[in-house]
Amino acid sequence: MKRLFLVLLVVHAVIEYDCGVEGKKPKVPCIFIFGDSLSDSGNNNHLLTSAKANYLPYGIDFPSGPTGRFTNGLTTPDFITRRLGFQNLIPPFANISDSNILKGVNYASGASGIRNETGTHMGAKISLGLQIEHHRAIVSQISGKLGGPEKGGEYLKKCLYYVNMGSNDYLQNYFLPQYFSTSTIYNPDQFAEALIHEYSHHLRALYELGSRKFALFGLFLLGCLPNEVMNHGDGTLCVEEENRAVLIFNDKLKELVNQFNRQFSDAKFIYINTALISSKSPLLDGLRSIGKSSCCQVRADGMCDPNKSPCAERNLNMFFDSFHPTEAANKLLATFAYRSLHRIFTHPMDISHLLHL
Repeated sequence: MKRLFLVLLVVHAVIEYDCGVEGKKPKVPCIFIFGDSLSDSGNNNHLLTSAKANYLPYGIDFPSGPTGRFTNGLTTPDFITRRLGFQNLIPPFANISDSNILKGVNYASGASGIRNETGTHMGAKISLGLQIEHHRAIVSQISGKLGGPEKGGEYLKKCLYYVNMGSNDYLQNYFLPQYFSTSTIYNPDQFAEALIHEYSHHLRALYELGSRKFALFGLFLLGCLPNEVMNHGDGTLCVEEENRAVLIFNDKLKELVNQFNRQFSDAKFIYINTALISSKSPLLDGLRSIGKSSCCQVRADGMCDPNKSPCAERNLNMFFDSFHPTEAANKLLATFAYRSLHRIFTHPMDISHLLHL
């Protein structure tokens, strides 16, 4: 425990030092965030859905309390935003105002996926396709503010496009045969191929809207989530069948990154190996060793029970509820995504190098 505390102090110092020495001016003009509950900052708050986190203990460590973030504090894109030098976090699309769209928008929605039907058993959500349609409207507004499509395009190509999608296509679709038939239609390789095929169309749509710098996050080892271990495993070990399915998707996503980098010479796509970072990074050893269960008391659906006190040592736990990482885990993932300690964690480069292209 003492070793982990020292490691966290070092990581914190590195992050603060990095931001300080490179000045306060943001390294990119804007950030656009696409994803699910790992990135949602409040878009689901007013939707008719069970996938909401706008109540305590969620946000217990966030300065203003619960916001709709599915963790105790900051998310991974929040840390990336800070690392890039932004004074304020990127607002959710649901709360966006015309005055701040030039800094970026967070479109992420809890329970959403690459496939439109993913998560529908939980209620309303904003699928990746709909998130991109929202972005299309924002692009039009930005072009109008800057004097036309040409000037808007010049501005938008300098921005970072953060995309973390696909977890729910497994957790809230393929791994739920009681609600969805995908696991009877596709074997794991076929399902991953179908997902990547649809994902590629969405990414091409973003490219056509002027996106040029893409950070694509691979999936976590979903079979190691507390919910999956308890409901689909033996209660102690990871569900390896689920992990194998996820790794097939991750491999295909990395291949897609290579394909797009060959195809689009004026853009750059990078792949963040979330599964490898979470399973092999020495900085996460302490979190893994004591964080195999959720920090908060959870309901039957794996979400935190409202107003029940979470664990005290949240900085030493990997998971806040049965699905989502703690702020501490998010911070370490952001650290590796931004400036990787080894090239195996990001491909073909990390975010810090992507921004200099």
